Amino acid sequence: MFRYLREDIRAVFDRDPAARSSWEVLTCYPGIHALIMHRLAHWLWGHRLRWLARFTAHLARFFTGIEIHPGATIGRRFFIDHGMGVVIGETAEIHDDVTLYHGVTLGGTSWNKGKRHPTLENGVVIGAGAKVLGPIIISAGAKVGSNAVVTKAVPAGATAVGNPARIFDKSEQTRQREEQAEKLGFSAYAIARDQDDPLAKAIHGLLDHAAETDRRLASLIGELVAQGIKCDEEVQVADHFDPKYLSKIVD
Repeated sequence: MFRYLREDIRAVFDRDPAARSSWEVLTCYPGIHALIMHRLAHWLWGHRLRWLARFTAHLARFFTGIEIHPGATIGRRFFIDHGMGVVIGETAEIHDDVTLYHGVTLGGTSWNKGKRHPTLENGVVIGAGAKVLGPIIISAGAKVGSNAVVTKAVPAGATAVGNPARIFDKSEQTRQREEQAEKLGFSAYAIARDQDDPLAKAIHGLLDHAAETDRRLASLIGELVAQGIKCDEEVQVADHFDPKYLSKIVD
């Protein structure tokens, strides 16, 4: 169960610039402690020592703030950064080189027996506070933005953001930025500066259009009045529209 420990420690250095020594990682990183204890709990679970496995997982949660069910399957070079509040359910499957940040939940949406938690394929990154729910697949290389709520599968290499999560359509410029970021090092938290919620972008676009329509209508009425054309008071007096206030609500 400890044969991958060296790889797990190496993964911390690859993804956390704050790591300074192997001793520091081994003694001060709760994600490593939780992973070591999970490997023990998972071994006990596989040998049908279910109560002892659950008690080991309970101790791990007490000491690290990270709750991993002993039935969960975790691959190599798994990294939980910070870790407080992470919850991983019984039937979750995590493949190799996956990264989770604090507050992530890999949860279920059903009380039925069987597969009810997510599968994260190789290289997936889940941002802080994100909730990935149900027996869905987050395909290889995909990213889930911070605080997103994902209930549907995410294609390979895609980024899901928002609540409910939607697939972020990357522009060519964004792809080039990500390729450059990968050359320089690990891209953390699964979010770039221009990855706003697509629904919020659409609403902002509608608000901008409505504000511009009001401006044109007011200009047209003013021009008609200046030309001596009488306009009804109902046409001249309209409800006050404040796009800035609505924008704040959307944000």
